[in-house]
Amino acid sequence: MGKNLRQQRRGRGTPRYRSPGHRYLGNISYANMAATEGGKIVDIVHAPGRHLPVAIVEFNGRKSFMIAAEGANTGKIMANSLDAGNIMKLKDIPEGSKIHNIELRPGDGGRLCRTSGTFAVMTGREGSKCTILMPSKEKKIFPSECLATIGTAAAGGRGEKPFRKAGTKHHAMKSFNRPYPHVCGVSMNACNHPFGGQTRPGKVKTVSRHMPPGRKVGSISPRRTGRRKV
Repeated sequence: MGKNLRQQRRGRGTPRYRSPGHRYLGNISYANMAATEGGKIVDIVHAPGRHLPVAIVEFNGRKSFMIAAEGANTGKIMANSLDAGNIMKLKDIPEGSKIHNIELRPGDGGRLCRTSGTFAVMTGREGSKCTILMPSKEKKIFPSECLATIGTAAAGGRGEKPFRKAGTKHHAMKSFNRPYPHVCGVSMNACNHPFGGQTRPGKVKTVSRHMPPGRKVGSISPRRTGRRKV
C-alpha cells in the first residue's frame, strides 16, 4: 500500500507543512506608510521568510516595513528625488530609470519585482499609462498613478553563493515553508503517485473535478491544455 500524496499530507496540517508565520516581520506594503515623502530609514534588519533585508521606515512616529533598495542606508531621508530607495509615482519617474516593488493598480501596496536583485526599467509613457520593461523582457502597461521604488532590490548577489551542504539547503527551505527535497511524481512508484510507474506513452494529466482526492492530481478540470499559440 502506497503513501498519501504530497497535497494530501499538506492538507492535513502537520508541523512539517505548517508555515512559521509567527517568525515573519509583517506585511510590506505602501498602504502601511503614511506618505511617500518625509520618511526616515531607522534600521535595516534580517527578515525570515524573505531573500532580502527589510528597511524599517518611520513616518511621523509610525514605523512601517519596506523592501530595502541597493545602496540605501540607515538614516536616509526619503524625498522626491531619484535616489535609491525613494518612492515615487510612475508618472514622475523618468525613462530609463530602474524601479522595483511596483503596484499593479494604484493602492494595492506593491506586487512586482520584490525579490532580491530584481528591477524593471521605465521605457515610456503615453497619457495615463506607462510602459515598463520587466525582468522577463516582457513589456507591461501600468496606470501612471501606481507607486514604485527607485533602484534595485537589495541582496543582488545572493544566488552566487553556493549552499555547499544539504543541511544548509534544508534549513533555508524550512524557513520558507517549502518541502525539500521535492521528488517529481513520474519518479515514484505507481502505488505512491498517479504519475508513477511505467508511463509509456504517458498518462493524461487532465482529471475530472469530481474525482476522489487520491486521483485529483495534475490539471483539474482545465478549460484548455497545451502550449498557448502566440
